[in-house]
Amino acid sequence: MRDHDLVRHHTVYACVMGSRAFGLATDGSDTDRRGVYVAPTALFWRFDKPPTHVEGPAEEQFSWELERFCELALRANPNILECLHSPLVEHVDDTGRELLALRGAFLSRQAHETFGRYATGQLRKLEADVRTHGAPRWKHAMHLLRLLISSRDLLRTGELRIEVGEHRERLLAVKRGEVGWPETESWMLRLHDEGAAAASRSPLPAEPDRARVEDFLVRVRRASAAGAVPEGAEGQ
Repeated sequence: MRDHDLVRHHTVYACVMGSRAFGLATDGSDTDRRGVYVAPTALFWRFDKPPTHVEGPAEEQFSWELERFCELALRANPNILECLHSPLVEHVDDTGRELLALRGAFLSRQAHETFGRYATGQLRKLEADVRTHGAPRWKHAMHLLRLLISSRDLLRTGELRIEVGEHRERLLAVKRGEVGWPETESWMLRLHDEGAAAASRSPLPAEPDRARVEDFLVRVRRASAAGAVPEGAEGQ
């Protein structure tokens, strides 16, 4: 089976991500599409396993095989967790709805480390740009601020929300370069400190619910092998 056929015929969940999902879209913004497909169980019985991810077939489209997606989500990968919380869902079947119902099982205080590690890496790149070019890549600065806001609020509330809401205009001003780097960096550092403070008293569990996710994955694999709908997915 061709890789793109897995996306075309076995996608269980597809959404729009990027600026459009974050509420930061402007004229000319790309439409980034992300999805999850379930490779038929029989494909795993061969020496050549199905791909863990597929680019395309459309432009700006990227999909993960269900097991890889769940594995990354259990590690609190920021891109994966945000994908599960996109407000712009383009396709979802019964298996996809059950995956969305598991969103809480993936969330844990590990997000403080993974989101923080990613943010630190991005901040270092921005600081290098400032040293080299006198200014950061403002679009990247905007998205780092957005991530820090999302991470802080996740640790405070236990819920992941990716839409920027009331922060939209200020973030877009950063993107346009209308906010100086000292003020932008100060905002980043303040958000980082607020996230660290929230982590110590977060309502999130210490670890994700790996057993619950694994049970879902096993049922999906068995249903695929039997050509049936996964148990528990009906009517969701």
